[in-house]
Amino acid sequence: MNILILSAGTRDKVVQYFKKEAGADGKIVATDCSNLAPAVYEADRFYLVPRITAPGYLDRILEICREEQIDGVFSLIDPELSMLAREKERFLEIGVVPVISPYELVETCFDKFRMYRMLCEMGIPTGKCFVEKEEFYRAYEAGEVSYPVFVKPVKGSASININKVNSKEEIDLLFHLYDDLMIQEYMDGQEYGADVYIDMISGKCTSLFVKKKIKMRAGETDKSVSFKDEKLFAMIRGFVEKCGFRGMIDIDIFDIGGTYYISEVNPRFGGGYPHAYACGVNMPKYVLNNLAGKENDVAIGDYMEHICMMKYNEIMIKDMSGIQIVE
Repeated sequence: MNILILSAGTRDKVVQYFKKEAGADGKIVATDCSNLAPAVYEADRFYLVPRITAPGYLDRILEICREEQIDGVFSLIDPELSMLAREKERFLEIGVVPVISPYELVETCFDKFRMYRMLCEMGIPTGKCFVEKEEFYRAYEAGEVSYPVFVKPVKGSASININKVNSKEEIDLLFHLYDDLMIQEYMDGQEYGADVYIDMISGKCTSLFVKKKIKMRAGETDKSVSFKDEKLFAMIRGFVEKCGFRGMIDIDIFDIGGTYYISEVNPRFGGGYPHAYACGVNMPKYVLNNLAGKENDVAIGDYMEHICMMKYNEIMIKDMSGIQIVE
């Protein structure tokens, strides 16, 4: 089985896991717009490609798929996921399966207010959100929300441009300086992350790993411990199956007063997925099974509890003599 991993960046572990699971008969190909992306050197072959916004980018990816006889493709960065989902048919026409949820769901994940409305319609607890500051002020005066709150872009990722604010004056200033902002209720509780796999053939949630977040860094989980709760499993499983997600997704959850609130949903591998893999949640294997036409068995919560993950820095050294460095 041949897999193409787009925009591999620094996600070395994901590339390593797929190489291990694909075995000697498989091939892992990686791309990036920089030859200083360490993860690409873990692959069997790597391609330096234009930025995803460049003209002809999609055609180049399709060309690589044909050259390498790729069976399945996925991306590790948010900006590329919409393109992959939108152009799914072009990949299928050449025999390549994009491992991605349906386009409308992907777009909903990246529009935080649209996701908020969908969660509310489904009756799933989530923090209150407002795109009109005057509506927030009315809710504040009515005692429905309180400071602090988060002011963040309606569309965004990696915790970029998120501001924790404590006053009307701060909100007014941010809304004056920037467009397309929203106000989100501050959720003061224990945060959890869920790595979820939804079978691409059956549509069932076949694997679910939950970690209690201990420390965050740059929007990603830095330290965590594996955790189990059947009530949380049931809520997540019902949510992802009813929505129609496919493949791997990453969900942020808060426990506030014994009630679980879904905060965000990302339709890709989460930054903390190595924790799940180390505990036995083998999503590369699930992907390869699906691409081979095999449904995965349901194994919700099939992992060890109380196992800690602690990230630390590593470096890669490469001799780039005679090679033009592309940042």
